Amino acid sequence: MATLERNNKILLDLVRQPGNNLCVDCGAPEPDWASYTLGIFVCLNCSGIHRNLPAISKVKSIRLDRWEDSLVEFMREEGNLAAKAIYEKCVPAFFYQPRENDCIVLKDQWIRAKYERREFTGENLPQTYSSDQFESTLWKKGKDNKNFLRRVFLLSRSDFTLRYFVKGDSKAPKAVISMKDLNAVFQPEKVSHSHGLQISYMQEERMRNLFVYHEDGQVIVSLFNAIRATRLAYLQKKHPTLRDIDLIPVLTRNCLKEGYMEKTGPTQRELFKKRWFTLCSVNRKLLYFKTPLDATELGAVFIGSENHSYSVSERIGKSARSCRWHCGITLHTPDRQFVFMCEQEQEQKEWLEAFRKVISQPMTAEDYENEANLRRAK
Repeated sequence: MATLERNNKILLDLVRQPGNNLCVDCGAPEPDWASYTLGIFVCLNCSGIHRNLPAISKVKSIRLDRWEDSLVEFMREEGNLAAKAIYEKCVPAFFYQPRENDCIVLKDQWIRAKYERREFTGENLPQTYSSDQFESTLWKKGKDNKNFLRRVFLLSRSDFTLRYFVKGDSKAPKAVISMKDLNAVFQPEKVSHSHGLQISYMQEERMRNLFVYHEDGQVIVSLFNAIRATRLAYLQKKHPTLRDIDLIPVLTRNCLKEGYMEKTGPTQRELFKKRWFTLCSVNRKLLYFKTPLDATELGAVFIGSENHSYSVSERIGKSARSCRWHCGITLHTPDRQFVFMCEQEQEQKEWLEAFRKVISQPMTAEDYENEANLRRAK
């Protein structure tokens, strides 16, 4: 018993050390599991993925399981920093490294790429990410229906485009998408598939969404990182004076907040209608759709900074006829006030926080251009 208690205490001391105090794979704080074959400390979620690699990684709880002296000594000699120096030695700048709240397929493929395929040890980087073209057949949701149909997608670094074709032997693409405004984000709940990916881009000054998936997690994550690699090459050419560290955050962007709210019209006397809203802090736009899977936005609201007369406030009580929800928000812009209603106070609080985060950020030259383009489109 004394040996068991001593070993667990040693492990708990080790996991508090810098580097070990965060999950080596997703950065979650206070990991309480460890791979005793790799010498790393991981969180509960990532430990489940490691269990699927029994030939490479074997895990135990540092609190509940019995640890032999030899395994404890191995953990003492190794640790997260030592493992990162080996398995993350040559991670490309564009490659997305998942965080604690990211979806399972991103974490699964990151872990497999590191330990199973050893992609970042310097031995060999797969051509998938660095080649001029990436081609894959994906399941894509139809624009006007819920059916998913097989479509061929071709990503080209030579002209910075993503094309998709209705048939594999088609010469003319259904769409040619520029890397200029393209964004990709995993949306498994929206797409109703664990590998669901949303690709968005501007089409005639309006946001266009494509919802796709592939049965193989490695294929869809490889496409995602190939898009990031192509976006980085495009931005490097467009902004030759900027450093990669400035470009990496905008290769692909998760939205700041999305969900249903009710919306009324300019006079605030119109009927309230339930709409799906998406707020992105990068382009400072609040987009609204009829449903989460709409291909095209119904409208957009630009959100400037507080220095340009933008603000947001809580709205108390029922606002107008036909309004079912009572947790209100008023968005103040130089042109008009927008009134939204949330179903729950928690949703209202989260939206207010998200709006304030965007409004508190100073506007860039590109923001002014986006604002002007949106005004012209109206």
